Amino acid sequence: MSLKERAYSVLLVSASEKFNESAASLLRESGCSPLLTVSSISSAKRVISERAFDCVIINSPLPDNTGERFAVDLCECRGTVVLIMVRSELHAEVYGKVSPYGVFTLPKPVSRPLFLTAVGWLGSARERLRRFEAKTVSIEDKMEEIRIVNRAKWLLISHLKMDEEQAHRYIERQAMDCCVTKRTVAEDIIKTYT
Repeated sequence: MSLKERAYSVLLVSASEKFNESAASLLRESGCSPLLTVSSISSAKRVISERAFDCVIINSPLPDNTGERFAVDLCECRGTVVLIMVRSELHAEVYGKVSPYGVFTLPKPVSRPLFLTAVGWLGSARERLRRFEAKTVSIEDKMEEIRIVNRAKWLLISHLKMDEEQAHRYIERQAMDCCVTKRTVAEDIIKTYT
């Protein structure tokens, strides 16, 4: 699935009505949906606590905060991609603070083509995060399977006086003979002996 075919949920954090109107139009044109706009960092924190977004775009400064700490916090603890836009004279300083955490930055004013390019970067980065999240789930599932199989092996060792190699071969053989996974065999062993 190409980036153009995927929809991204976006939280736009901006106190500028003019910017909000033009950004919302460009974001919808880019396939970003749903799109929610809030006007302060405190509102953004409330919304983020209730639901996840693929991307967060911060138009700094805001009435209650510059948004730098919020941007860093989002990148450190969630699968969210963040873009913060700051005045051009502050860009280098803000970039130095937030870029090590994976926050994208743009100096303002921002042209339409540059904004659309940045939205494309956000989509690409979000897809990369999705792949990492899928790998993490896969690794966690594999680790859980290993724990379950090991627990079953120890039950076979203690109840049937097998050694570890015999217990391992028994589980593998049962899985092949019954055309099921080792995890399924291990779970049945655990049910039987606990």
